[in-house]
Amino acid sequence: MALGSSRDSIGADRQPIEMLSTSGTRSENYEPDQCGSENIVSNAQDLETPPQGLQSEPETPEPRSNWKIFATMLALSLALFISALDQTIVATATPTISSDLHSASGYVWIGGAYLLANAASSNIWANLSDIWGRKPILLTAVALFFVASIICAKANGMPMLITGRGIQGIAGGGLIQLITITISDLFSVRLRSLFLGLIEFIWAIAGALGPIVGGAFTQSVSWRWIFWINLPVCGTAFVLLYVFLDIHNPRTPVLAGIKAVDWWGSFSMLALIILLLLGLDFGGATFPWGSPKVICLIVFGCLMSFAFIYSEKKLAKYPLMPLGVFRNRSNVACFLVDFTHGFAYLGAEYYLPLYFQSAKESTPFRSGVLILPFVLTEAAFSLFSGLLIHRTGRYLEIIWAGTALVVLGVGLFTNYSATSSLGKIVGYQITAGMGCGMLFFPPLLALQSNITQANTASATATFGFIRNVAMAMSVVLGGVVFQNSMDMRQDGLKAAGLSSSLLAEFSGTEAAANVDAVRAVQDPTQRHAVADAYAWSLRNMWIMYACLAACGFVASVFITRQHLSEEHVETKTGLKEKQPVLEQ
Repeated sequence: MALGSSRDSIGADRQPIEMLSTSGTRSENYEPDQCGSENIVSNAQDLETPPQGLQSEPETPEPRSNWKIFATMLALSLALFISALDQTIVATATPTISSDLHSASGYVWIGGAYLLANAASSNIWANLSDIWGRKPILLTAVALFFVASIICAKANGMPMLITGRGIQGIAGGGLIQLITITISDLFSVRLRSLFLGLIEFIWAIAGALGPIVGGAFTQSVSWRWIFWINLPVCGTAFVLLYVFLDIHNPRTPVLAGIKAVDWWGSFSMLALIILLLLGLDFGGATFPWGSPKVICLIVFGCLMSFAFIYSEKKLAKYPLMPLGVFRNRSNVACFLVDFTHGFAYLGAEYYLPLYFQSAKESTPFRSGVLILPFVLTEAAFSLFSGLLIHRTGRYLEIIWAGTALVVLGVGLFTNYSATSSLGKIVGYQITAGMGCGMLFFPPLLALQSNITQANTASATATFGFIRNVAMAMSVVLGGVVFQNSMDMRQDGLKAAGLSSSLLAEFSGTEAAANVDAVRAVQDPTQRHAVADAYAWSLRNMWIMYACLAACGFVASVFITRQHLSEEHVETKTGLKEKQPVLEQ
C-alpha cells in the first residue's frame, strides 16, 4: 500500500536532480554542501585508504527492491511496536500489579523505571551505532528487550519487576532511537516524512492497544502476560532485521570501538537523569522538599549537567551530543516543542486511565477502551501529517496547529470531574489527540532540514533523548503533583466520615495503587467525596501539563521554514567516517 506507492514516488521525485537510490550511490551532478559532508561519495578513489582493521565493506550499487523495503519497514515497525506497547500496556494494570506485589510505593516506578532508563540510554545507543553500525546494535537492543521481558514476567517482587522494567527501558531507548535514525539514513528528508508518519502511526496504534491489552490480560488471565506477549514479537522482529536490513556495516574492531565510546559523557548523562528524577520523585511525597536527601539529589543532578557539557566539549573524542546544534535558534525551538510535546502526550496516556479507574470507577479494561479516542486520533493525525508533508513539503503550519491543539486539549482536561459525561470525555480527548498526533515527527523534520546529513544521526538522537527525558519527567512530576494534591484533600475526606484505614489508602503515596478501593466504599456520599478528591488532584496535574504545552506553542513561533530536500546521500557509519571532535 503506502510502501509501494512511496517507492514509486522515488522515481517521480527525481526532478530536476536525480535522487540517490537507497543503496548509497548518488547522482554525478551532486555537489557536496559547503559544510563538508562526511557521507558516501560516488567514486571510491575519492576516499583515503582506511587504517588497517577499520576497512568498510564496499557499497552495493543496486537499489533496494520494493520487497526489501517492505520487509525492512515491517521489521522496524515490529521492533518499534513492542517498545511503544510497553510504555502504555502497564497503565491499566499498574494498580493490580502494585496490589499483587504488595508495594504501593512502586506504582509510579513500574512506568517510571522504563521511561527513566529509556531517557538515560538513548544517546548512548546512537553513539554505539555510529561506531559499530546500525544493524548489530539494533539487533542487540531487540535481544536485550527479549531478556528483560522474561525478567518482568517472572518477577516475584517489586524490586525484580522494576529492575526488569529498567532493562526494558534501556533496550526500548535503543529501539526508538535506532529505528528513527535508520529511516533517516535510508531516505531523503522529503521522502522520510512518509515513513516516519507510518512509524508514528504504528507507535500510536501500539499506544492504543496497550491499555486495552493490559486491562484484558489483567482481568482475564494475569498481568504477567503483559510481558510474555513481547517474546514472539521480539523474535519475529529479530529474524526479519537480521535477514532483510541492508545497511552499511563498518565492521569496526571491538577494542577500537570500546576506546571510541564517550564513557565520561555516558556516565555523566546517566547520573544527571537518575539523580534529578529521583530527587523530583521523592520530593514532597516520600521525603519533604527541604530534606537533605531531596536537596542533594536535585543539586548533584544539576551539577552533573555541567559535568556532561564539559565532557562533551573538552574530553569526548566522539561526543554523544553535538552541542553545536544548540547554537541555532530554530533548532532550540524544535527541541522545546519536542520536550513539551513528549511531556504532555505521555502524561495524558499514562494518567487518563488513572482518572477513569478512580473518579469514573471504571475497570482496567473499560479504562483502556475509554482512552481509545485519544490514542486513535493520535494515530490518524500522525499518518495524516506524514502524507501531507510528503505531498506539499510544508511542515511549519502543522507544527503551529499541533501545539495550539495540545494546549487547548490538555487545558480542557482540567474540566474533567467525577460527573463528566461521556461526550465530554471523548470530545476533549479527540482535541488533544489531534494536536499530539501532529507533533510526533514534524519538529524532527524541521531540525533535520536545518543540519547536514553527516550530523543527522547525532541530532536525531539528541531529539529523541530530549523527548525521552520529557516523558520520564512527565510521569514522575505528574505523580508528585497528584500525590501532594491527594494529601491536601485528607481533611475533606476525614470530614466526609471516612475511617482511618480508608484515609490511609487514599493518602498521596497510596492513592494511585488503591483505585479499586473507591468502588468498595459503601456510603454514596463518601464514595463521591473520594472520587471528587481524585478528580481534583488530577485537575491540578492537568494544569501543569497545559502550562508546559503553552511553552511549546510559544517556542513553535521561532522555528524557521527550510526546503525539504528530495536528494539524499546515505550515511556511512564507523570510526573512519567519524571526525574526532574535542570541542563542539
